[in-house]
Amino acid sequence: MKLLLAIGAGSFIGGASRYLLALFIQSRSTLAFPLATLTINIVGCFLIGLVFGFASKGTITPEWRLFLATGILGGFTTFSAFSYETVHMLQNNQFGQAILYISVSVLLGLLATFAGLWLMRIV
Repeated sequence: MKLLLAIGAGSFIGGASRYLLALFIQSRSTLAFPLATLTINIVGCFLIGLVFGFASKGTITPEWRLFLATGILGGFTTFSAFSYETVHMLQNNQFGQAILYISVSVLLGLLATFAGLWLMRIV
């Protein structure tokens, strides 16, 4: 039960953080591109790389890993929003933009996760 509460609290923190960061990015962007979701997902990928890097070194406990990765980052990242925004672009015949969004999200997401893991190996 303690783990479920920790994960739930982390999800609240992550979801609230995602909302606030999305508002901040959207208020400063004039692009007709889902930059907030893209940024949040890339940051989340980098952070999950760091979390699992710490976990592989034994720096954090399995409980902290669950709180951080499953709770906070699970609430923070936005795959469902990414999916909806992509479908919306496709429905509006914005095929080039949809392909760009998918490609950049996947490529930068993988690179950010790798960077987080790599950074933890050199620290």
